[in-house]
Amino acid sequence: MATSALPRLAGGQRSDWLAVADALLDTAMRQASDGHGRIVFPGDAGGYGAAVDGLEGFARVFLLAGFRIAGARGQGVDELIAFFAEGVRTGVDPDAADRWVRIDEHAQAKVEAASLALALDLTREWIWDALDARTRDRVIAYLAPVVGDDTYPQTNWVWFRIVVQTFLRSVGGPWSAADITADLARHDSFVREDGWLSDGDERAFDHYVGWALHVYPVLWPRMTGAAELADERRAVDVARLDRFLLDAVHLVGGDGSPLLQGRSLIYRFAAAAPFWAGAIAGVPSTGAGRLRHAAGAIVDHFVARGAPDGDRVLTLGWHHEWPALAQSYSGPGSPYWAVKGLMGILLPADHDVWAAPDEPLPITEADDLRAVAAAGWIVSGTRADGIVRVVNHGTDKARPGARTADSPLYARIGYSTATAPLLDDLAWSDPLEQAVALVDAAGRATHRTALEPLGAIVREGVGIAASASDVHLVDIAPTTHRHGAGLAGAAQSLGRMTVTSLVRGAWEVRIARLDHVAPGVDLDTLRVRMGGWPLAGAEPAHATSTGSAEARVDGRVSGIRALTPEATSRVTIRRGASPLGDMAAIPVLTWDAVVGVPFAALVALTGDAIAEAVEPLFAVEGAGEDTVVEVTWPDGRRTRTPLTDSGAPRGAHRHSRARSGARHAIAKEQHA
Repeated sequence: MATSALPRLAGGQRSDWLAVADALLDTAMRQASDGHGRIVFPGDAGGYGAAVDGLEGFARVFLLAGFRIAGARGQGVDELIAFFAEGVRTGVDPDAADRWVRIDEHAQAKVEAASLALALDLTREWIWDALDARTRDRVIAYLAPVVGDDTYPQTNWVWFRIVVQTFLRSVGGPWSAADITADLARHDSFVREDGWLSDGDERAFDHYVGWALHVYPVLWPRMTGAAELADERRAVDVARLDRFLLDAVHLVGGDGSPLLQGRSLIYRFAAAAPFWAGAIAGVPSTGAGRLRHAAGAIVDHFVARGAPDGDRVLTLGWHHEWPALAQSYSGPGSPYWAVKGLMGILLPADHDVWAAPDEPLPITEADDLRAVAAAGWIVSGTRADGIVRVVNHGTDKARPGARTADSPLYARIGYSTATAPLLDDLAWSDPLEQAVALVDAAGRATHRTALEPLGAIVREGVGIAASASDVHLVDIAPTTHRHGAGLAGAAQSLGRMTVTSLVRGAWEVRIARLDHVAPGVDLDTLRVRMGGWPLAGAEPAHATSTGSAEARVDGRVSGIRALTPEATSRVTIRRGASPLGDMAAIPVLTWDAVVGVPFAALVALTGDAIAEAVEPLFAVEGAGEDTVVEVTWPDGRRTRTPLTDSGAPRGAHRHSRARSGARHAIAKEQHA
């Protein structure tokens, strides 16, 4: 059966979900080694080698099999049970040619061990209990090295150790209460406002918030024997998830696309996982029918566009194979963490979620404007074109004070469900799309990491966010390891820049101010460069006029129009830089640099021609704490927005953990 014949899941039945899961399982099982201990998908070996690839393939597919077997209560899935039981026996057999890479041989085995432990727990009655004593002992010995191992990265990886030790505890193996306590405390240190979490100490707000940091606290308490470890915190974890989902459901585009932002995007419909976590946990604030529909819409987005491919394999890419989207360590089995987006099938047929009335995505019902204070985001979704846009003034995957190159995946000003950041080699050294940079006489562009968030709020129908940064050139040091963060190297400061965004619908008024230049820097050699949204396709149409540039692809328009004088305009074309099309077009403006003078532009991404029934206008009144920005938007509405002298939204704290004004603004928007 061709991939196109797979059923659509949004609004579908549980049987449709099973059909998609079974299609992935059937194909994966045909890629297994003779002893079923490894599953190796077609393609070049990943950065960690073929043996790790085989373990990764088995563990991630076994997780999907675990969901399937548990949801069926072991009925009618005998082939799956037999296949993966044999794979477990082979995997822990030290003499097997296709044994699992051990935890003390490669750190990636720590990641995959968590999927193995979860799947073994889910299928305990049908696989673990039927294993012979020698195999069970070997499984315990395989997992035991995690106990007391203090080399786990202090990120979402802490959950891998929690899950494995919880399973070990349930089968009489070694475990450490101190380890679990420490890892839970570390998880709690990631907690930010409104149910959001950062993946570690860096400002890393991405899909890991949902598919890892909110999923494991829901799956873990369901493990055998976990209740006494988890009961005291279960209500708090569910409350955080409940609040997070109020934002997360508004980050799905009308076509089901998740936000193209952050690392590990090759996991694709793993982005559906937090919605299933909400259904499993029974969160009170978002209906089960909406959670199920949102998850289905995300899976549908990929199934309808070539993922899995014609051979029913999930390749390294987005809609289609595009290896540049992967991190340097990714192998052909890596995309199968996507199976987390199907974890709702672990809920049996008689679960209430399958009978809940279907509820559509919020963006198909109304426009949305909200602030995510923790991440420094303004989120704007428009019903007319189904696009969700994020304007980013708080996320860069860096610690405060760092001076690295910007990561295209984290540090750009804008991300959306209809565009992708450029990801060719040049994108890591030259921030162009959705960036404001100083460009020197040699054509080198500055970076803004680590930025200083100045606040993100919604006031009177306008989203307002700002950030400041020490803008610097980076002489990037060669590296073969690219894990999503910006690249390091010797940095040279050119000055300080503040950028403020005012957001309404498809439009952003972006205001950049060069606060000062560094000693010894010749201001006369510098230009201020502002890049708009990147649109990718087979051959984007584009045009420029005085102070304005525009690109068009498949009915979508990216435009940038100067609101302050003396700007020059162009459209830059980049080939092979986007997973969404062969050619990417980026409208760009530049000005001669001047200290203390605002440079402003209207930046737009829309599914229709940019409406300019009224010429957009921009003015700044007053100074200091009395600064007010007046904008006449293209639809004719006039707004007056008070800002501080730093460009920050007045009333927003400059400290990312204490924005009571932002919380009030969000609550006001949600109940409007």
